[in-house]
Amino acid sequence: MKISLRDQIIKQEGTTFPSKTYTSIVLEPAYNEAKQQFIESMLEIHYAHLIMLVEQGLVSKEEAKKIAKAVANLDMENVKSRRYTGEFEDLFFEVEHSLIEDAGDIAGNLHIARSRNDMGIAIYRMTLRKKLLFLVEKALKLREALIELTKEHKETVMIGYTHTQQAQPTTLSHYLNAMTDMLTRDIYRLQAAYKTVNRSSMGAAALTTSGFAINRERMKELLGFDEMIDNAWDAVAGADYIAEAATAVQLSALNLGRSMQDFLLWGTQEYGAFLLSAPYVQISSIMPQKRNPVSMEHMRALLSSVAGDCQTVLLMAHNTPFGDIVDTEDDMQPYIWKAIEKLGGIYDLLTSVLLTMEVHKDVLLKRAKESFANVTELADTIVRKDGLSFRQAHHVVSSTVKELMKNGKLSLESLTLELLNDQLRILLGKESNLSEEELKQCLSPEYFVQIRDLEGGPSPSRMDKTIKVRLEEQRELADWLNARKENLSTATFEVKNIISEFIRDNE
Repeated sequence: MKISLRDQIIKQEGTTFPSKTYTSIVLEPAYNEAKQQFIESMLEIHYAHLIMLVEQGLVSKEEAKKIAKAVANLDMENVKSRRYTGEFEDLFFEVEHSLIEDAGDIAGNLHIARSRNDMGIAIYRMTLRKKLLFLVEKALKLREALIELTKEHKETVMIGYTHTQQAQPTTLSHYLNAMTDMLTRDIYRLQAAYKTVNRSSMGAAALTTSGFAINRERMKELLGFDEMIDNAWDAVAGADYIAEAATAVQLSALNLGRSMQDFLLWGTQEYGAFLLSAPYVQISSIMPQKRNPVSMEHMRALLSSVAGDCQTVLLMAHNTPFGDIVDTEDDMQPYIWKAIEKLGGIYDLLTSVLLTMEVHKDVLLKRAKESFANVTELADTIVRKDGLSFRQAHHVVSSTVKELMKNGKLSLESLTLELLNDQLRILLGKESNLSEEELKQCLSPEYFVQIRDLEGGPSPSRMDKTIKVRLEEQRELADWLNARKENLSTATFEVKNIISEFIRDNE
């Protein structure tokens, strides 16, 4: 007799919770992530909640001593090595069972005025805040490298591009400083995300707080949170903290990806701007001459992967009900962790690549001298010297360049005062007051860069001033990072001391 599909499924999946497929697709992966990522934060919350319950007179010190010992007896490495068996739905219930086995039923009082909802959200936030600090630290290392290279290349003249076409002379320093400023905004966004993340949900319980007289403010302090989420519904339902973090990380990846595209172009033999150091290139299996910039290619691809992981977070949060979504977050959280870890690794790799590459300064300068990229300054000089409007000067210079190109002369080396005057006579019926020396000067890319000394310009003197500001910003950003690390460390230290006192009492 043929077995029905329904019977086949029941035989395969079982008749008790959890089913085989639900275990393999959902519960086991979530358990494996939780045991690696959450156990430290879970125990910190157990300790902090116990301290608060004692201080509020809801648990006696004698009871607290038994519970604290049970928590201390949990072997975190043993927990991390466990396999999911299905005996307990998740790590939360497995740990709770272990505590009750050790301390007896009294350990159940650790759950007074607390839900898996507010505790789960607090664990997510505690985990994510550490990862955000990790990423800021990596970003600051890259920023330091960019500032160092900005100093080194103040006089490395190159052509700047717009619409992928030669535009005006600038310096590699100017470009790297622009990268620095964009990275700085990325760091500011990560700081803002940290502020949103580092808010305590504890005391919200399932949704409506509790009838027990607990102290939510004290929980905030003990766990190193900067603020408390006031509304209990918002505390367990609000998922915008992870969405904000994902958005900040995603934008950081998109920003850096644009420069990776530039670097891959500039590293071609045709462009010849730089040569990557040997540890960051691979040879071809068939072409002996190849030096493939695989490190940069992989970074470009991985940055797209970071953006994709972050988009997954946003899409998973989309259209979820405005209530407890802890179970959804079990699936969602690993994507932001992966994105942060990858982006931090990219920051490290790019730092090494940039600091070790050989820049071909002579090639860049020669290309700038031979290009038409300097003619903006010729138009500016005609305005100053001959009293023309800029639009008139622009027209004259444009016609001069077209005349050169028509005759197959593709660089400014062929632009003479005679040719310029020819165009002036044709278009305006006059000649320029420029001397040969003045014409030569205003067509020099070094001169072009030197006189652009306004705020934000590429001149070496302006870059000196800019670098001083960026170094001061670097110190301020490092101070922010160190202060946040110290705050978390201080909170952990306080909790450990109080718990140690509980355990020592009456011994």
